[in-house]
Amino acid sequence: MRPLEHLGAGDLRAVVAAYRDALTAHREPINRLNVYPVPDGDTGTNMALTLESVVAELDAAGPDMADTCRAIAHGSLMGARGNSGVIVSQILRGFTTTLRDVEVIDGPTLARALEAAAEGAYQAVGRPVEGTILTVVRESATAATAAAETGATLVEVLDAARVAGAASLARTPELLDVLRQAGVVDAGGRGFLLLYDAALSVVAGRPIPEPAETVEPVEAPREPARSGSSVGNGPSPDGPRYEVMFLLEADDDAVPGLRRAWDLIGDSIAVVGGEGLWNCHIHTDDIGAAMEAGIEAGRPRQIRVTDLAGQVAEQDWVTGAGAAQPVGTAVVAVANGEGLRQLFASLGAVVVAGGQSMNPSTAELLAAVEGTGASDVVVLPNNTNIVAVAERLDALTPVSVRVVPSRTVPEGLAAVLALDAKLGLEENAKAMSAAAAAVVAGEVTQAVRPSHCDVGPIAAGDWLGIGPGGIEVVEGDAAGAAIALLGVLARDSHELVTVIEGEGAPPDGTERITAWLTEHRPGLEIEVHRGDQPLYPYLLGVE
Repeated sequence: MRPLEHLGAGDLRAVVAAYRDALTAHREPINRLNVYPVPDGDTGTNMALTLESVVAELDAAGPDMADTCRAIAHGSLMGARGNSGVIVSQILRGFTTTLRDVEVIDGPTLARALEAAAEGAYQAVGRPVEGTILTVVRESATAATAAAETGATLVEVLDAARVAGAASLARTPELLDVLRQAGVVDAGGRGFLLLYDAALSVVAGRPIPEPAETVEPVEAPREPARSGSSVGNGPSPDGPRYEVMFLLEADDDAVPGLRRAWDLIGDSIAVVGGEGLWNCHIHTDDIGAAMEAGIEAGRPRQIRVTDLAGQVAEQDWVTGAGAAQPVGTAVVAVANGEGLRQLFASLGAVVVAGGQSMNPSTAELLAAVEGTGASDVVVLPNNTNIVAVAERLDALTPVSVRVVPSRTVPEGLAAVLALDAKLGLEENAKAMSAAAAAVVAGEVTQAVRPSHCDVGPIAAGDWLGIGPGGIEVVEGDAAGAAIALLGVLARDSHELVTVIEGEGAPPDGTERITAWLTEHRPGLEIEVHRGDQPLYPYLLGVE
């Protein structure tokens, strides 16, 4: 076919649908780029499911470019899953910000949209890390702009971006040591390049590449990194004292300046919205500077300030606005496995299905938060890759949401047990975070491919005991790996060991584990729960 000279709204929809299909086809190869040799890499799954939400939103949208762009932005926001989904959401939102005011997309317009997408990607995280999808987006956008400035056609701009993106992806192990040690390229960057392949299929009729075999890792990293991209930004227990929130009436082009100003004075920053109205949230020690940045950008209203250190009740600074009356603190917990869902529910939590390789979307978590009927909600992600999605919730709802960044199920169980109905939201969030932080968590899973780690070589089928420091033990059976891992994690100074049985736990395995603990750690109390979680026959918590 003769290459298209420009894209209309219908063509853009076709690109999005082709991107969704490409991510679905390449999902497992992208997942296998996980830097650990375990069966829970989920970058490809999260990116594909995020695009599923975008396509669903397009089905109900109007046919013009503005409606198409609004649907892409909103669908990606509400459907974002995991760290990779959050970043893809910001890429698409930045991309469509440029395109929504045009009728057709030519080469220069596409280059401008890609530059906006790169800017949106970097805004998605508080501490950008090079050697990830961020680098691939930025360097490919720079190449697209250089081509457009020479008068390149639409297909030539896409070719320039695709070639530069591929080169950037190949260099990611040089920039990020965790990738170099594992012998893989960045999973998110690989997934992003499929967007260019999808666009070239629509513009020039080129076939989207078939899924290829991934490079086998040669060494596991020293530090745990549970997905292909390490670009998250979790809260710190020693962070700033105040939370400042307001609605901001401002031109969209004023918001990047607000973000830049806030980056200098705080963290946990969320600025979500568009078309003149933004929901703004920051943790900071400098209330005055936070407000001055808002006033410089536009008109703040419905301002609320909370003293996080002193757990002071929210103070409404807007005359007559009135704060919502608290109706108690509810808990939303993410869990995968019937036993775990029942366990969290029995402790009073609203449970959202999800976990390793099955991360819930922003919309699913938001529905659970608002479905509690409470004005104050604590969210327990119980998985590293869900924390970033959970941290977006507070800016999307009038419900006050605090995220206790539980990264494992044992941490989440300890946190929910620390909930005190007599305390307010801030006090509960602080106590629950402390309880989660006191847990030393471990897990047992099976290697899906040969690899190597600090404790020696790994063969496919070996059982791995993974603790806070990474792979601690390699054994021939699941119970043996759990026992060896407890030998590393559990000390006589601890008080409690929690063993959670998952799918595939051997019939006599738990008995072997408890017998070992009774003999070798006689002072520890032992709790055993049925979790039914997939892929991990044993989850362990030591307190």
